[in-house]
Amino acid sequence: MANQEAYIVIDIGTGNVRVAVSSTTGELLGVSREDLQNYKDPDYLEALSFNPDELWEQIIRLSAVALKQAGEVSILALTATSQREGIVLIGVSGESLIGLPNIDHRGREWESLMSDKSRIYQLTGRYPTSLFSALKIVGIRERKLAVWQKFQTFLSISDWVEYKLSGILHYEHSQASETLLYDVEVGDWSVELSGVFGLSPDCLPALMKSGTNLGKILPEQAVKLKISREARVIVGGGDTQLAIMSTKPRQNDVVVVSGTTTPIVQITGKYVTDTEQRTWTSRHTDERFFILEANAGVTGLNYQRLKEIFYPNEDYPVIEKELAEISQIQCMASLGSLLADEKTPLLRGGFVFDAPVSHTLTRGCFVWATLWDIACSIAENYKSLCHVTPHTADYIWACGGGFQSSLLRQFLANLLQKKVRVRENFIQSSVAGGVAICNLALGRPETESSILEETLPQQNEKHRQLYQEWKKTRASFIEIMH
Repeated sequence: MANQEAYIVIDIGTGNVRVAVSSTTGELLGVSREDLQNYKDPDYLEALSFNPDELWEQIIRLSAVALKQAGEVSILALTATSQREGIVLIGVSGESLIGLPNIDHRGREWESLMSDKSRIYQLTGRYPTSLFSALKIVGIRERKLAVWQKFQTFLSISDWVEYKLSGILHYEHSQASETLLYDVEVGDWSVELSGVFGLSPDCLPALMKSGTNLGKILPEQAVKLKISREARVIVGGGDTQLAIMSTKPRQNDVVVVSGTTTPIVQITGKYVTDTEQRTWTSRHTDERFFILEANAGVTGLNYQRLKEIFYPNEDYPVIEKELAEISQIQCMASLGSLLADEKTPLLRGGFVFDAPVSHTLTRGCFVWATLWDIACSIAENYKSLCHVTPHTADYIWACGGGFQSSLLRQFLANLLQKKVRVRENFIQSSVAGGVAICNLALGRPETESSILEETLPQQNEKHRQLYQEWKKTRASFIEIMH
């Protein structure tokens, strides 16, 4: 009997490293994950880095576990996706010098290089800060001479994974959108933007489209992974874009991706920017489209950390059951989510409840408030998107692990007065997007994925009142911060 044909999808997120093995039809056969190890860098105020060699060994180890779970499979192709602003610097001999995650802000001291931020926004589709790759590189140049003297080029983390597998240096367009060195509307590197940061255009690698077949895996990597030397390496893309692909959206659809952060995006057929510079515009992995984005920030990670505190040994169905039994709302939360309309991030947060502490205040009350905070933050960012370009459909798409919560989906449906749709593969959405890209590259049929559930909006007066209560709670934390 022939082995089942399958793909490997390598996913490097903000907090974890995941390797999945999936059939060509999208069935998840094996998955293994570990935390991504970041290290503080004392040479800067807000700097984090990771060791690329350690990460690569981690990927090999996780791949072995996922492949064992999958059983007898024949790997046809591998692809990668990753956090969108993270990069790996490459040396003149092709070595991996240092990894800089999206949460690294070593370039903050040099933001003054950007004297005309409006012009940069016009070209890049995003208000420029140290979040983005160019300033990370500047931080290395200014304070890490030993690294800088070896520097040749840099790659997004997903492109670096594919480079390790194939030996081919390249940069995919959705990932290039996050560098501040790429003209998003034109779809190419910008000499003007390179000049802003004093970087030579020679350090910019060749751009490649998502779905490009880079050829066969390097023999030595095939041996390490214990897979066929005939397996192909396929260019993937940003984790948000791959997750979006799993919902199979149409032009003008809105998709909410609930992962570590929560992007709220609209698929557009043209380059759209916001006169108030609240939103981001990026290239999609589908070259026909752009994505217009507002982002609620670190939401899913908040939920995961609070689950570990309040429900360390329970599964999500246990949480949902307890939340459904809450008859009286005991507290409100504001946990540092981002709103596009606010110019300053909320750096203080917490829970607000009546004092003295009521005997009816349970762990479920805190998790309920966390989900409500996420839903309200999504709703506010959705409004900002609609100010830039209208959304008239009576539904939105939802994907990502955070939407395992049916309560969160109902909250969102009620706040937006829109149907909330999820497809069969919505929890492992970036993996499903990776499968779609591999099928496209290899000329395989597109996988079928039906709507698993559609949450209908309710006219809930209590939720309208609680929405106002949430806004008051958030305002109180803003006042404390100032």
